[in-house]
Amino acid sequence: MQQSNTKERIILGIDPGTAVMGYGLIKEVGSKIELISLGVVKMEKIDDHMLKLQRIFEKTVALIDNYHPDCLAIEAPFYGKNIQVMLKLGRAQGVAMSAALSRNVSITEYAPRKIKQAITGNGNATKEQVAGMIQRLLNFTETPDFLDATDGLAVAVCHAFQRNITGGSSSEGSKKSYSGWDTFVKDNANRVAGVGKVKK
Repeated sequence: MQQSNTKERIILGIDPGTAVMGYGLIKEVGSKIELISLGVVKMEKIDDHMLKLQRIFEKTVALIDNYHPDCLAIEAPFYGKNIQVMLKLGRAQGVAMSAALSRNVSITEYAPRKIKQAITGNGNATKEQVAGMIQRLLNFTETPDFLDATDGLAVAVCHAFQRNITGGSSSEGSKKSYSGWDTFVKDNANRVAGVGKVKK
């Protein structure tokens, strides 16, 4: 086993939302993880949905340009009863993903249940339980304004755990990785209208 060159990477985790977007950044050195930053982007005061999407895009690009993460881990929208809420969440997620793709940052998507399972061992854990475990894992005591920040951090930690457990395999049904527009379009040809070959 090669121990001499310990791999380092920075993971950006995002919990997308149109009222509040939570994010967290961690540094992974071998099997150890440490907190870099966490926070929220508040958008309750923005009335126009399109302006909210612009804010998500701009903030995600700014985080990428500032911290230079190696990858983005993002929470997939949960299947709720309200179709309008689902649509808005899906747009928020798509815009954050587009921001990462525009900077050639690879993306992995995780189902909410998968994230809770990875962090607490319970797929039905509450936001408070996830936050408590994240605080213990990353050794910080300050309580963020919103649980959305620790949710964003939880996605990043979940991604780090997958690497350690599976050696980076992305064959699980609950997550999907894209390394750029080319692979996204290739895997989603039926979702991309009027696209043939992707121009470089």
